[in-house]
Amino acid sequence: MRVMALHAPGQPLREERWPIPRPGPQEVLLRVRACAVCRTDLHLVDGELPRPKLPVVPGHEIVASVVEVGAEVLGLEPGTRVGVAWLGWTCGQCRFCVSGRENLCDFARFTGYQMDGGYAEYTLAHHAFCFPLPPGLEDVHAAPLMCAGLIGYRSLRMAGAGARLGMYGFGAAAHLLIQVARHQGRRVFAFTRPGDEAGQAFARELGAEWAGGSDAIPPEPLDAAILFAPAGSLVPAALRAVDKGGVVVCGGIHMSDIPAFPYAWLWEERVVRSVANLTRADAVEFLALAPRVPVHTRVRVFPLSAANEALLALREGRVHGAAVLEVRG
Repeated sequence: MRVMALHAPGQPLREERWPIPRPGPQEVLLRVRACAVCRTDLHLVDGELPRPKLPVVPGHEIVASVVEVGAEVLGLEPGTRVGVAWLGWTCGQCRFCVSGRENLCDFARFTGYQMDGGYAEYTLAHHAFCFPLPPGLEDVHAAPLMCAGLIGYRSLRMAGAGARLGMYGFGAAAHLLIQVARHQGRRVFAFTRPGDEAGQAFARELGAEWAGGSDAIPPEPLDAAILFAPAGSLVPAALRAVDKGGVVVCGGIHMSDIPAFPYAWLWEERVVRSVANLTRADAVEFLALAPRVPVHTRVRVFPLSAANEALLALREGRVHGAAVLEVRG
């Protein structure tokens, strides 16, 4: 099978031929149909995530068909179309798992990081972390839901119920989340890289009430702000933009250092919090909600062999929406 593999941080992915793996007792073998490209993949390639499996096949926004199931697998049949996300396995026994917080599992393993992911023709997944997908959504449009959509949705929940919502970094996650937020009746204020007029126009097209650079102050105070851009300097900026009692949610797995800022910007019960990973409950809830909104994805499609090109386009901000690898046999 063809794979795009990372052998060392800082190096381009290599296109290689690997044997098709066989599933273990609780695993399924999947024929990958599409895999979205996430900023977390850039963090992996750049060496900003510690101790990856090497070599590793990146990719954790997978749409695939079940080919073969392990001896202990129930409820999944060959031919079933499923999605696979970042959280690839949890122990089910640690204090976090037993308290409904499996996203914080002490022993969790993650797709495309500690387990081979979806930049390949085939991959393995634990059966309990495969999610049947709603019909009627093309593979390349379903793939971004599996991380950009899921992490965005968890971030939105952590932001509270306020009506005035800011989004810093208008990429794959924000372009999906704005549709959910508008469906919920929220007013959205979008922040892009300064001078990114195309990105701001894209945000307004999707329903943003206001769009401007991340160095701007919105026309009125926000109830909450979600940061998808991995720039720590945006935390103080967002704190200045939120109202008393406002919440700033950091939605990424990695962020540059947060600079010092006056305590007055945090005072009056403002909150800064992070979002870590996701739970299976998040996935079930969001995948049921997405068709009701309905959530529409804007995608730029690349062939599997162009994974490095897709990562570069994402790094340079040349993707409005989501980059997706379409995997053809």
